[in-house]
Amino acid sequence: MTEPHVVAITGSLRDESHTRKALTHALDAAKGIGASTELLDLREWDLPVYDADRGEAGDAAEFTRLVREADAILLGTPVYHGSYSAPLKNALDYCGFDEFENETVGLLAVAGGSFPITALDHLRSVCRALDAWVLPHQAAIPRASNAFEGDSEDWSWTDEETAERVAVLGRRVVQYANIEPEPACFESTENVGADD
Repeated sequence: MTEPHVVAITGSLRDESHTRKALTHALDAAKGIGASTELLDLREWDLPVYDADRGEAGDAAEFTRLVREADAILLGTPVYHGSYSAPLKNALDYCGFDEFENETVGLLAVAGGSFPITALDHLRSVCRALDAWVLPHQAAIPRASNAFEGDSEDWSWTDEETAERVAVLGRRVVQYANIEPEPACFESTENVGADD
């Protein structure tokens, strides 16, 4: 297997983003077991609000190319009103089956308050709709202001268990980066339902 390439898309635009910190940690773990990595920081991309009539506006063509060429994708989001962020939704709207079908995807959500499960569920639904392979393991960081200390340039985790959960996410996307669909079997063609 060639060196897998992992891209992470951060759904936060904040300068002191905890989501960006956590994704960087996951990418470091992926790199640690042999992957090449790239962080797609949405602050650096010109992605106007998606308009199907305009298609590839701004930097969309380059952005989708980088996602499409990845072997695995990490999606990270802050939690807004129980769901994932508008910048991430907009970036995903520029993508489709060409970028996500049969791709391995890992999910991470960061919340200021309690456990951010609904945002992860919403992202999982979107990825399933695009026929992506979403890892069972996901990373959730509740009460994020207590999970990190320091600034965006010089920071550390305050909780090693949370740090390890995020690192496992980074390692798992590499381990399953080239997963293939199960081959068709005899049974899969036999139980097809009624003909009429």
